[in-house]
Amino acid sequence: MEHNLAVGLDIGTTKIVAMIGRKNEYGKVEILGIGKSKSLGVHRGVVNNITQTIQSIQQAVQEAEVAADMKIMGVTVGIAGQHIRSLQHSDYITRSNSETVIDDNDIDRLINQVHKLVMLPGEEIIHVLPQEYKVDGQAEIKEPIGMYGGRLEANFHVVVGQVSSIRNIGRCVQSAGLNLEGITLEPLASANAVLSQEEKEAGVALIDIGGGTTDLAIFRDGIIRHTAVIPFGGNVITEDIKEGCSIIEKQAELLKIKFGSAWPGENKDNEIVSIPGLRGREPKEITLKNLSKIIHARVVEIVEQVYVEIKNYGHEEQKKKLIAGIVLTGGGSQLKHLKQLVEYITGMDTRIGYPNEHLAGDSDEDITSPLYATAVGLVLDGLKRQERKQIEQQHQKEIEKVENPEEEIKEKPVKERRSFLDKLTERVKDFLDNAE
Repeated sequence: MEHNLAVGLDIGTTKIVAMIGRKNEYGKVEILGIGKSKSLGVHRGVVNNITQTIQSIQQAVQEAEVAADMKIMGVTVGIAGQHIRSLQHSDYITRSNSETVIDDNDIDRLINQVHKLVMLPGEEIIHVLPQEYKVDGQAEIKEPIGMYGGRLEANFHVVVGQVSSIRNIGRCVQSAGLNLEGITLEPLASANAVLSQEEKEAGVALIDIGGGTTDLAIFRDGIIRHTAVIPFGGNVITEDIKEGCSIIEKQAELLKIKFGSAWPGENKDNEIVSIPGLRGREPKEITLKNLSKIIHARVVEIVEQVYVEIKNYGHEEQKKKLIAGIVLTGGGSQLKHLKQLVEYITGMDTRIGYPNEHLAGDSDEDITSPLYATAVGLVLDGLKRQERKQIEQQHQKEIEKVENPEEEIKEKPVKERRSFLDKLTERVKDFLDNAE
């Protein structure tokens, strides 16, 4: 595969998307091909049928290969699912020599210490994200490197997930004949695709409403502050319509997309949809008012759960206010009047997020749909990962040329510190290789 190409693979509950993208000369991303298939074998973001998931992945990948006219080798995969949780943690190290300045190695030591936290059985730390540092009790330091001090402490946002679920995803990707190049947390990927830097600075909550789960990522001062995965999504709404109106799932989904609204007041009492009966039965008549009441009840529940998480982060404190409000993305964000409902429940400014933040201007309208936010984010992540590799290789070559040990010491930690998910990817790969 070419150097500046990356493939994102979004393994969702309702659909699996493979997306091939490359950077153009202006630093924007062009999407070359996209393939999607119905996701069978994934429930609430967790794989529960390996064989079906492998088939769905292969189908999506083939479609993308045909569209872009190239062979896909490696992919960047997103993980979400109901097993993801996050916690806040503070830790510190005491430096043996406070006469020297703090460097990357000290920060590595501190982060590695967090990795030793005791988790529940079967859980593993996926992400350790430093929030702010303290040096000798001096608080609110964003970047402690180069400062003097004996005690270095930090607050961390730690994201935890079930190892088995992550390994299962790795297994599906490998069995579909693909290389696992990287693993990324889906809320982070979607955030990269739809949020601007200004929003991340001002404070923003990204809500990605998928089929099986709703992902939340909160940013403030450009740093991710809180993540959560709520085990409800668009499918639960469809399920409610199916039960409430006694119709089959396919019809419920169509009703939701075509006539659904999150705000019951919008529909008149006399607006009726007629649905063909099964196999010679009488057609069913459903009032749109009833339909939106069913949808409204469930959407309110999802939004309120997300709002609880936003409050847990501390949104009500002056210092933690989210000035840019809420951005909704994902397939579920396309529900009519959802924006108004979210604003009504939370009292925060809301917009629908389209993943065109980093895409080339002439991108197809389909691609910039909120449906593809995660896939676009995974492509961006894959491209970033490649750039880092190239830079590292470049450094390696320069180091070999110069054979200057000083430089080598300086360059190495940068690689280490960035790549906790890379380490996780390596571990998953090793595990899969040894398990065969």
